[in-house]
Parts: sequence; C-alpha cells; structure tokens
Amino acid sequence: MTITHSGFVALIGRPNVGKSTLLNRLIGEKISIISPKPQTTRWQILGIKTLDSTQIIYIDTPGMHQGETDAMNRYMNRVAHSVLHDADVILFLVDANEWDKDDELAVKKLQDVEKPIILVVNKVDMVKDKLKLLPFIDKIKEKANFAEVIPLSAKKGENVEALEQTIMTLLPEGPALYPTDQLTDKNIRFQIAEIIREKLINATEQELPYATTVEIEQMAERHEPDKKALTEISAIIWVERPGQKVIVIGKGGEKLKRIGTSARIDIEKLLSTKVFLRLWVKVKEHWTDDDKALKGLGYD
Repeated sequence: MTITHSGFVALIGRPNVGKSTLLNRLIGEKISIISPKPQTTRWQILGIKTLDSTQIIYIDTPGMHQGETDAMNRYMNRVAHSVLHDADVILFLVDANEWDKDDELAVKKLQDVEKPIILVVNKVDMVKDKLKLLPFIDKIKEKANFAEVIPLSAKKGENVEALEQTIMTLLPEGPALYPTDQLTDKNIRFQIAEIIREKLINATEQELPYATTVEIEQMAERHEPDKKALTEISAIIWVERPGQKVIVIGKGGEKLKRIGTSARIDIEKLLSTKVFLRLWVKVKEHWTDDDKALKGLGYD
C-alpha cells in the first residue's frame, strides 16, 4: 500500500457537541470514551484511519469552554487550543439544536487559523423543525471562513462518509505517518483507565465525575496450563474529598462493584483475555486545582 496523502484533522468545539462520537464513527472502533455529560474528554486522542492511498490522523480534543475555574479546566482549554495551528484540517463541530457562549468562544479561536476549516453541524437527526436548520447554518457561516459545511449525525452515521470524502480532498501530499494497522496513539494502560473512567462517569451524578480520575497501578498477564490467559489489573480511582469516596463505593460497596463489573466486560473485549480487576478509591485533596498533582496523574 502506497500512501500519497496524509495529515492531521482536529475535531474542536464546545463540550458535548459529539466530537468523540464522531471520532469513533469515523474510525469504526471505540477509540474515545463517550458520555452524555460534558467535558468527558480530557486529552488529545488520536484516531488513525488508513485508506487506499490516504492516512487521516483524527485528533479528538476536550471541549472549549469559558469557565477556567481550576487547573483542570485551564489544562483542557490549553489542550484544545494547541491543535489549531498544527492540524492540516479543522473540523468545527456545533450542535444543530443550540448555539451558546462556548460555541462563540470556540469560533473566535478560528479567526486567525489559515488551515481549511469544515463546519460540521452535528445531531441534525434531532432537529424537529428542519426549516430552521438552514437559517441556523447561515448565521454560523458568517462567523468564520469555512471551506465546507457538512450537516450530519455522528450517532446514526448519516452523511459521515461525505465528510470523510471532503477531508480527503483537503489533505496535503505526504507518506504514512503511522503504521498502516495502527488505530490510536494511546497505549493499553491508558485505554483501560479510560474505560474505567467512562463507567465511573456514567454511574455517578452531578459534579462528581469531574472530581475523579483513574490510575492503573499494576497490570500483569498470568498463564496457567490448560487455562485461558488471565490479565490482573489494579486501578485507583482518585477523588478530591472523603465524601466523594463514600459515593463512589456506595452502600456495601455496591456501586464500586457495578463500575468494576461493567468495566471488566469492556476490558476483556479490548484485551481478548479474561480479566481480574481490582479497584480502590483514594482521596487526593484538590487535585483538579493543583498543577503538580495533575502532572503526576498524567495531565501533562
């Protein structure tokens, strides 16, 4: 296979517009965790897709938002902003049903970007009055110099292929930047920690998901004669306050057990082995507003 065109394509936009859902749809695999709660994505996550003569490296980013109340929020905004001038193509995602102050912040960041920008209007399947869609798009088109406008539904896959075909016409000439069989830049430990965090987010309410993170402490594969391989994993769920620890564990450990069971099923699919998963919940006070603590937990 000879790759003649390759490049980086950044997915940017405010929280909860469907960037991670679109990434997973484009790659055809679950690369980035998803949740109905905003600010689920905290890192740049690469999804690598190699076609006949083209390699597209998609970059999922945290949602751009105005509230920089702590070190974690400042970190996520820095991560999102950093791709704007490095990517070859920008996908600016908006929700077809809503435009808010965080959208306005994000579109202002595009003013000085000289790379091709595609306006991706997501969640069109949820628009009840289709007659309002064109005026909505026309207003956004006035805010930046968009190379193309693609309405789609990342969740249902509607018009996603058309988006990919458009991206391919905008990529520069160049060889493959990653092995043609590689799907992401993230290692297995990272992917396992993210699976656990996804289950944690979906099992907890209100602000608690944003005060938690997951660290893989140990991971080892054990082989026994005439038995399937078993991967033993020990992970720590970090929270900020003792009261949050109680919530994550739940009455009689019920909630933590449910999180672990749900995570183990997905981890076994990822590793193709049986998994024994141990979870501990520990307190690191104010870690989301401590730059040193963030770096120690991998937010660097």
